[in-house]
Amino acid sequence: AVRSAAEHPAAVRSAAGRTDTDGHDAKPGKPIVSTFLAVEGVPDELAVPDAGSGTPGRGSIPSYPSPERAVLALARAHRYARWRATPQGALVRPDGIDSSAARDLVSTLCTPPHGEPTRVSDADTVRLLDHYGIPIVPFDRADDVDAAVAAADRLGYPVAVKAADDRRAGTGDLSMVRLDLADADAVRRAYPAVVDASGGDAVIVQRMAAPGVSCVVGLVDDPSFGSLVYFGLAGVISDLVGDRAYRAVPLTDVDARWLVRAPKAAPLLSGYRGAEPADLDALAQLLLRVSALADDLPQVRSLELDPVLAGPHTVAVTNARMRLGPPLPPTDTLPRRLFSFEDLR
Repeated sequence: AVRSAAEHPAAVRSAAGRTDTDGHDAKPGKPIVSTFLAVEGVPDELAVPDAGSGTPGRGSIPSYPSPERAVLALARAHRYARWRATPQGALVRPDGIDSSAARDLVSTLCTPPHGEPTRVSDADTVRLLDHYGIPIVPFDRADDVDAAVAAADRLGYPVAVKAADDRRAGTGDLSMVRLDLADADAVRRAYPAVVDASGGDAVIVQRMAAPGVSCVVGLVDDPSFGSLVYFGLAGVISDLVGDRAYRAVPLTDVDARWLVRAPKAAPLLSGYRGAEPADLDALAQLLLRVSALADDLPQVRSLELDPVLAGPHTVAVTNARMRLGPPLPPTDTLPRRLFSFEDLR
Protein backbone atom coordinates (compact mmCIF):
# COMPACT_ATOMS: atom_id res chain seq x y z
CA ALA A 1 0.00 0.00 0.00
CA VAL A 2 1.13 3.58 -0.70
CA ARG A 3 1.26 5.46 2.60
CA SER A 4 2.48 8.89 1.44
CA ALA A 5 2.83 11.06 -1.63
CA ALA A 6 6.57 10.48 -1.61
CA GLU A 7 6.05 6.73 -2.05
CA HIS A 8 3.72 7.14 -5.05
CA PRO A 9 6.36 7.48 -7.82
CA ALA A 10 8.20 4.43 -6.52
CA ALA A 11 4.97 2.43 -6.52
CA VAL A 12 4.25 3.46 -10.11
CA ARG A 13 7.76 2.47 -11.18
CA SER A 14 7.39 -0.87 -9.43
CA ALA A 15 4.05 -1.62 -11.10
CA ALA A 16 5.30 -0.50 -14.50
CA GLY A 17 8.38 -2.69 -14.20
CA ARG A 18 6.48 -5.91 -13.50
CA THR A 19 6.94 -8.61 -16.12
CA ASP A 20 3.68 -10.46 -15.46
CA THR A 21 1.51 -7.64 -16.82
CA ASP A 22 1.47 -5.78 -20.12
CA GLY A 23 -0.25 -2.41 -20.11
CA HIS A 24 -0.06 -2.20 -23.90
CA ASP A 25 -2.12 -5.34 -24.44
CA ALA A 26 -4.49 -4.80 -21.53
CA LYS A 27 -8.00 -3.65 -22.38
CA PRO A 28 -9.55 -2.23 -19.22
CA GLY A 29 -13.25 -1.62 -19.11
CA LYS A 30 -12.77 2.03 -18.19
CA PRO A 31 -10.41 4.66 -19.59
CA ILE A 32 -7.61 5.62 -17.22
CA VAL A 33 -5.81 8.94 -16.86
CA SER A 34 -3.25 10.04 -14.32
CA THR A 35 -2.30 13.29 -12.62
CA PHE A 36 1.13 14.40 -11.49
CA LEU A 37 0.77 17.90 -10.12
CA ALA A 38 2.62 20.54 -12.12
CA VAL A 39 4.23 17.90 -14.37
CA GLU A 40 3.54 18.28 -18.09
CA GLY A 41 3.67 15.26 -20.35
CA VAL A 42 3.51 11.51 -19.83
CA PRO A 43 6.07 10.09 -17.34
CA ASP A 44 8.42 7.50 -18.77
CA GLU A 45 6.97 4.86 -16.44
CA LEU A 46 3.50 5.34 -18.03
CA ALA A 47 4.64 5.70 -21.63
CA VAL A 48 4.70 3.10 -24.37
CA PRO A 49 7.08 4.59 -26.96
CA ASP A 50 5.84 4.77 -30.52
CA ALA A 51 7.97 2.61 -32.79
CA GLY A 52 8.48 5.35 -35.33
CA SER A 53 8.85 8.56 -33.35
CA GLY A 54 9.74 7.34 -29.88
CA THR A 55 7.10 9.61 -28.37
CA PRO A 56 4.34 8.18 -26.14
CA GLY A 57 2.06 6.11 -28.36
CA ARG A 58 -0.88 3.75 -28.13
CA GLY A 59 -1.03 2.05 -24.75
CA SER A 60 0.43 5.00 -22.84
CA ILE A 61 -1.53 6.32 -19.87
CA PRO A 62 -2.37 10.00 -20.43
CA SER A 63 -1.08 12.26 -17.68
CA TYR A 64 -2.08 15.80 -16.74
CA PRO A 65 -0.62 18.42 -14.38
CA SER A 66 -3.93 18.92 -12.52
CA PRO A 67 -7.07 16.91 -11.74
CA GLU A 68 -9.22 19.56 -13.45
CA ARG A 69 -7.47 19.07 -16.78
CA ALA A 70 -7.70 15.30 -16.44
CA VAL A 71 -11.45 15.46 -15.82
CA LEU A 72 -11.92 17.88 -18.74
CA ALA A 73 -10.04 15.51 -21.06
CA LEU A 74 -12.20 12.56 -19.98
CA ALA A 75 -15.36 14.62 -20.49
CA ARG A 76 -14.34 15.59 -24.00
CA ALA A 77 -13.38 12.02 -24.86
CA HIS A 78 -16.78 10.85 -23.61
CA ARG A 79 -18.59 13.50 -25.65
CA TYR A 80 -16.62 12.53 -28.75
CA ALA A 81 -17.41 8.85 -28.22
CA ARG A 82 -21.12 9.62 -27.87
CA TRP A 83 -20.99 11.61 -31.10
CA ARG A 84 -19.22 8.74 -32.89
CA ALA A 85 -21.84 6.30 -31.61
CA THR A 86 -24.78 8.41 -32.82
CA PRO A 87 -26.48 6.83 -35.86
CA GLN A 88 -25.92 8.83 -39.03
CA GLY A 89 -29.48 8.30 -40.15
CA ALA A 90 -30.81 8.20 -43.70
CA LEU A 91 -31.52 10.96 -46.17
CA VAL A 92 -35.29 11.21 -46.43
CA ARG A 93 -37.10 13.12 -49.13
CA PRO A 94 -40.78 13.52 -48.20
CA ASP A 95 -43.52 12.72 -50.69
CA GLY A 96 -45.54 15.35 -52.50
CA ILE A 97 -42.65 17.59 -53.62
CA ASP A 98 -42.71 19.18 -57.09
CA SER A 99 -39.17 20.49 -57.45
CA SER A 100 -39.52 21.13 -61.19
CA ALA A 101 -42.44 23.51 -60.73
CA ALA A 102 -40.61 25.17 -57.83
CA ARG A 103 -37.52 25.81 -59.98
CA ASP A 104 -39.68 27.30 -62.73
CA LEU A 105 -41.32 29.63 -60.23
CA VAL A 106 -37.99 30.69 -58.73
CA SER A 107 -36.57 31.44 -62.18
CA THR A 108 -39.37 33.95 -62.73
CA LEU A 109 -38.97 35.55 -59.31
CA CYS A 110 -35.22 35.62 -58.79
CA THR A 111 -33.25 38.84 -59.10
CA PRO A 112 -30.55 39.38 -61.76
CA PRO A 113 -27.25 37.48 -61.29
CA HIS A 114 -25.62 40.23 -59.24
CA GLY A 115 -28.69 41.68 -57.57
CA GLU A 116 -29.37 41.88 -53.85
CA PRO A 117 -31.74 39.39 -52.19
CA THR A 118 -35.33 40.59 -52.32
CA ARG A 119 -38.39 39.81 -50.26
CA VAL A 120 -40.88 37.48 -51.95
CA SER A 121 -44.53 38.49 -51.86
CA ASP A 122 -46.90 36.60 -49.61
CA ALA A 123 -48.75 35.07 -52.56
CA ASP A 124 -45.57 33.80 -54.24
CA THR A 125 -44.23 32.51 -50.92
CA VAL A 126 -47.41 30.48 -50.47
CA ARG A 127 -47.10 29.09 -54.02
CA LEU A 128 -43.46 28.10 -53.59
CA LEU A 129 -43.98 26.47 -50.20
CA ASP A 130 -46.98 24.59 -51.56
CA HIS A 131 -44.69 22.86 -54.08
CA TYR A 132 -42.88 21.37 -51.08
CA GLY A 133 -45.98 20.30 -49.20
CA ILE A 134 -45.79 23.17 -46.69
CA PRO A 135 -49.27 24.73 -46.59
CA ILE A 136 -49.90 28.08 -44.93
CA VAL A 137 -53.12 28.54 -42.97
CA PRO A 138 -55.40 30.43 -45.43
CA PHE A 139 -55.36 34.23 -45.09
CA ASP A 140 -56.22 37.45 -46.93
CA ARG A 141 -54.91 40.98 -46.73
CA ALA A 142 -57.46 43.71 -46.05
CA ASP A 143 -56.96 47.47 -46.46
CA ASP A 144 -60.18 48.58 -44.80
CA VAL A 145 -62.77 47.28 -42.40
CA ASP A 146 -65.24 46.17 -45.09
CA ALA A 147 -62.52 44.21 -46.85
CA ALA A 148 -61.60 42.59 -43.54
CA VAL A 149 -65.19 41.46 -42.97
CA ALA A 150 -65.44 40.16 -46.54
CA ALA A 151 -62.20 38.22 -46.10
CA ALA A 152 -63.45 36.68 -42.86
CA ASP A 153 -66.68 35.64 -44.57
CA ARG A 154 -64.71 33.94 -47.36
CA LEU A 155 -62.28 32.18 -45.02
CA GLY A 156 -64.86 31.06 -42.51
CA TYR A 157 -65.11 31.83 -38.81
CA PRO A 158 -63.45 31.92 -36.37
CA VAL A 159 -60.63 34.11 -37.68
CA ALA A 160 -57.66 36.08 -36.43
CA VAL A 161 -56.91 39.69 -37.35
CA LYS A 162 -53.28 40.78 -37.07
CA ALA A 163 -50.95 43.53 -38.21
CA ALA A 164 -49.82 43.31 -41.83
CA ASP A 165 -46.44 44.95 -41.17
CA ASP A 166 -43.96 42.13 -40.50
CA ARG A 167 -41.60 44.48 -38.68
CA ARG A 168 -44.28 45.00 -36.06
CA ALA A 169 -46.11 41.69 -36.24
CA GLY A 170 -43.04 39.78 -35.10
CA THR A 171 -42.45 41.79 -31.95
CA GLY A 172 -44.77 39.72 -29.76
CA ASP A 173 -46.98 42.74 -29.00
CA LEU A 174 -50.40 41.21 -28.36
CA SER A 175 -52.10 44.55 -29.03
CA MET A 176 -51.51 43.92 -32.74
CA VAL A 177 -53.48 40.68 -32.94
CA ARG A 178 -57.03 39.60 -32.15
CA LEU A 179 -57.88 35.91 -32.00
CA ASP A 180 -60.99 33.73 -32.15
CA LEU A 181 -63.22 36.32 -33.78
CA ALA A 182 -66.51 34.50 -34.24
CA ASP A 183 -68.52 36.88 -36.42
CA ALA A 184 -68.48 40.01 -38.58
CA ASP A 185 -69.16 42.34 -35.64
CA ALA A 186 -66.09 41.02 -33.84
CA VAL A 187 -63.99 41.66 -36.96
CA ARG A 188 -65.34 45.21 -37.24
CA ARG A 189 -64.32 45.90 -33.63
CA ALA A 190 -60.90 44.30 -34.05
CA TYR A 191 -59.88 46.13 -37.23
CA PRO A 192 -59.47 49.66 -35.80
CA ALA A 193 -57.78 48.33 -32.65
CA VAL A 194 -55.13 46.45 -34.64
CA VAL A 195 -54.62 49.34 -37.08
CA ASP A 196 -54.15 51.84 -34.26
CA ALA A 197 -51.69 49.57 -32.46
CA SER A 198 -49.61 48.84 -35.57
CA GLY A 199 -49.66 52.31 -37.09
CA GLY A 200 -50.56 50.91 -40.52
CA ASP A 201 -53.68 50.76 -42.66
CA ALA A 202 -53.76 47.08 -43.58
CA VAL A 203 -54.37 43.89 -41.62
CA ILE A 204 -54.11 40.17 -42.24
CA VAL A 205 -57.28 38.16 -41.75
CA GLN A 206 -56.50 34.48 -41.21
CA ARG A 207 -58.52 31.40 -40.45
CA MET A 208 -57.89 30.26 -36.87
CA ALA A 209 -55.52 27.32 -36.56
CA ALA A 210 -55.70 24.63 -33.92
CA PRO A 211 -53.95 25.59 -30.66
CA GLY A 212 -50.34 24.58 -30.22
CA VAL A 213 -46.90 25.56 -28.99
CA SER A 214 -45.47 28.43 -31.05
CA CYS A 215 -42.28 27.39 -32.83
CA VAL A 216 -40.01 28.88 -35.47
CA VAL A 217 -38.47 26.99 -38.39
CA GLY A 218 -36.02 28.71 -40.67
CA LEU A 219 -33.31 28.57 -43.24
CA VAL A 220 -30.16 30.69 -43.41
CA ASP A 221 -27.25 30.72 -45.84
CA ASP A 222 -23.97 30.51 -43.95
CA PRO A 223 -20.80 31.45 -45.88
CA SER A 224 -18.80 28.62 -44.28
CA PHE A 225 -21.32 25.78 -43.98
CA GLY A 226 -23.82 26.53 -46.74
CA SER A 227 -27.53 26.27 -46.07
CA LEU A 228 -28.53 25.66 -42.45
CA VAL A 229 -31.96 24.67 -41.16
CA TYR A 230 -32.78 25.95 -37.69
CA PHE A 231 -35.49 25.25 -35.14
CA GLY A 232 -36.57 26.79 -31.86
CA LEU A 233 -39.54 27.95 -29.89
CA ALA A 234 -40.98 31.27 -30.98
CA GLY A 235 -40.94 34.36 -28.82
CA VAL A 236 -38.86 37.30 -27.73
CA ILE A 237 -37.14 35.41 -24.90
CA SER A 238 -35.97 32.60 -27.19
CA ASP A 239 -34.69 35.21 -29.64
CA LEU A 240 -32.89 37.08 -26.88
CA VAL A 241 -31.01 34.05 -25.53
CA GLY A 242 -30.41 32.52 -28.96
CA ASP A 243 -32.21 29.28 -28.16
CA ARG A 244 -31.96 27.81 -31.65
CA ALA A 245 -30.61 24.52 -32.98
CA TYR A 246 -28.94 24.28 -36.41
CA ARG A 247 -28.10 21.51 -38.86
CA ALA A 248 -26.55 21.63 -42.33
CA VAL A 249 -28.54 20.73 -45.44
CA PRO A 250 -29.50 18.07 -46.42
CA LEU A 251 -30.99 16.72 -43.20
CA THR A 252 -31.20 13.06 -42.31
CA ASP A 253 -34.10 11.63 -40.33
CA VAL A 254 -31.81 11.60 -37.27
CA ASP A 255 -30.96 15.29 -37.80
CA ALA A 256 -34.64 16.24 -37.96
CA ARG A 257 -35.53 14.33 -34.80
CA TRP A 258 -32.54 15.88 -33.01
CA LEU A 259 -33.48 19.42 -34.03
CA VAL A 260 -36.96 19.31 -32.50
CA ARG A 261 -35.50 18.13 -29.18
CA ALA A 262 -32.33 20.23 -29.05
CA PRO A 263 -33.46 23.71 -27.88
CA LYS A 264 -33.39 24.30 -24.13
CA ALA A 265 -37.11 25.11 -24.24
CA ALA A 266 -37.95 21.88 -26.12
CA PRO A 267 -39.54 20.23 -23.02
CA LEU A 268 -42.52 22.52 -23.67
CA LEU A 269 -43.24 20.29 -26.68
CA SER A 270 -43.24 17.08 -24.65
CA GLY A 271 -46.14 17.61 -22.27
CA TYR A 272 -44.62 20.07 -19.82
CA ARG A 273 -46.64 20.43 -16.60
CA GLY A 274 -49.37 18.12 -17.78
CA ALA A 275 -49.95 19.69 -21.18
CA GLU A 276 -50.67 17.40 -24.10
CA PRO A 277 -47.43 16.71 -26.02
CA ALA A 278 -46.98 18.09 -29.52
CA ASP A 279 -46.64 15.92 -32.60
CA LEU A 280 -42.83 15.83 -32.84
CA ASP A 281 -42.91 13.53 -35.87
CA ALA A 282 -44.94 16.10 -37.80
CA LEU A 283 -42.45 18.81 -36.79
CA ALA A 284 -39.58 16.63 -38.01
CA GLN A 285 -41.37 16.12 -41.33
CA LEU A 286 -41.72 19.88 -41.71
CA LEU A 287 -37.97 20.28 -41.16
CA LEU A 288 -37.25 17.64 -43.81
CA ARG A 289 -39.41 19.54 -46.30
CA VAL A 290 -37.58 22.79 -45.58
CA SER A 291 -34.30 20.91 -46.03
CA ALA A 292 -35.42 19.58 -49.41
CA LEU A 293 -36.37 23.10 -50.50
CA ALA A 294 -32.96 24.43 -49.50
CA ASP A 295 -31.15 21.57 -51.25
CA ASP A 296 -33.08 22.09 -54.49
CA LEU A 297 -33.16 25.90 -54.53
CA PRO A 298 -29.91 27.64 -53.53
CA GLN A 299 -31.55 30.91 -54.61
CA VAL A 300 -33.58 30.83 -51.38
CA ARG A 301 -31.28 32.95 -49.26
CA SER A 302 -33.49 32.97 -46.19
CA LEU A 303 -36.79 31.52 -45.03
CA GLU A 304 -38.61 31.86 -41.73
CA LEU A 305 -41.81 30.11 -40.71
CA ASP A 306 -42.95 31.95 -37.59
CA PRO A 307 -45.05 31.00 -35.81
CA VAL A 308 -45.53 27.32 -36.44
CA LEU A 309 -48.20 26.00 -34.09
CA ALA A 310 -47.26 22.49 -32.96
CA GLY A 311 -50.30 20.74 -31.55
CA PRO A 312 -51.00 17.17 -30.43
CA HIS A 313 -52.36 16.10 -33.83
CA THR A 314 -51.25 18.71 -36.34
CA VAL A 315 -48.62 21.31 -37.19
CA ALA A 316 -49.86 24.59 -38.68
CA VAL A 317 -47.69 27.22 -40.38
CA THR A 318 -49.34 30.60 -39.92
CA ASN A 319 -46.75 32.96 -41.38
CA ALA A 320 -43.78 32.76 -43.75
CA ARG A 321 -41.14 35.20 -44.94
CA MET A 322 -38.74 34.42 -47.77
CA ARG A 323 -35.92 36.18 -49.57
CA LEU A 324 -34.56 35.16 -52.98
CA GLY A 325 -31.25 36.10 -54.56
CA PRO A 326 -28.23 34.75 -56.40
CA PRO A 327 -26.54 31.92 -54.51
CA LEU A 328 -23.56 33.07 -52.46
CA PRO A 329 -20.20 31.93 -53.85
CA PRO A 330 -17.99 30.09 -51.35
CA THR A 331 -15.54 32.34 -49.50
CA ASP A 332 -12.98 29.57 -48.96
CA THR A 333 -11.68 26.44 -50.65
CA LEU A 334 -13.89 24.08 -48.65
CA PRO A 335 -17.02 22.56 -50.20
CA ARG A 336 -20.21 24.31 -49.15
CA ARG A 337 -22.32 21.21 -49.70
CA LEU A 338 -20.85 17.75 -49.48
CA PHE A 339 -23.67 16.03 -51.36
CA SER A 340 -27.22 16.46 -52.61
CA PHE A 341 -30.13 14.11 -52.99
CA GLU A 342 -29.55 13.87 -56.76
CA ASP A 343 -25.92 12.82 -56.21
CA LEU A 344 -26.96 9.96 -53.94
CA ARG A 345 -29.61 8.45 -56.17
